[in-house]
Amino acid sequence: MRTGPDDRHVALAAVLGGVLLGAVDFIWIKYLPYPVGNLGNSSAVWAVAAFCFGYWVRSGRLRAAIGAAAGLVIAVPGYYVTAALVQGDDWAVLWTPTSLLWMCFGVLAGVIFGIPGIWTHEAGWRQVVGPALPAAVLFAEAGLEIRRIGDPSYGNDPIWDALIRVTLGLLVPVLAARTNRQRVLTLAAALPLALAGLAAFLLAGFR
Repeated sequence: MRTGPDDRHVALAAVLGGVLLGAVDFIWIKYLPYPVGNLGNSSAVWAVAAFCFGYWVRSGRLRAAIGAAAGLVIAVPGYYVTAALVQGDDWAVLWTPTSLLWMCFGVLAGVIFGIPGIWTHEAGWRQVVGPALPAAVLFAEAGLEIRRIGDPSYGNDPIWDALIRVTLGLLVPVLAARTNRQRVLTLAAALPLALAGLAAFLLAGFR
């Protein structure tokens, strides 16, 4: 028996959630001070949003994957439309190669992190690996920030970015896992996944 929202609510949430994510992300970057405001530049936060979508869907892996991917894809024009309305950015950025590339990343992240949101409600290893993945991507992004410490282009600012991402990564299993044992296992699983995620970031050109 299926639990959670029906297909119409999932589709509506994907559209509205995507628009909201893109708009809030831009406003977050523009108006919140550093270092908190820099979270708006975090691709890991968008991945966590996909996980939260799957967690909300509760059942139906295909629904979670499609809905999360659609939401992230819609968030990209949502971001640029907000930028055009708030600070007069060029509307043409909506169909630039960079925008299309971020939409492609949105499809990938939606599938990879939307389905683990479903796993969190299941039994066995999936219940551990599910919340470990969003924690891992935050830890991986923290690793990128640590690599930047001391770089003349960044100075010591990445220390704060790394600390915020590690804190959020630790918070994920606290909120998503059901027992202390699951939280410990989730963190243990997140560490090797974070190393793999860091390698993926570097291969994708993130520096």
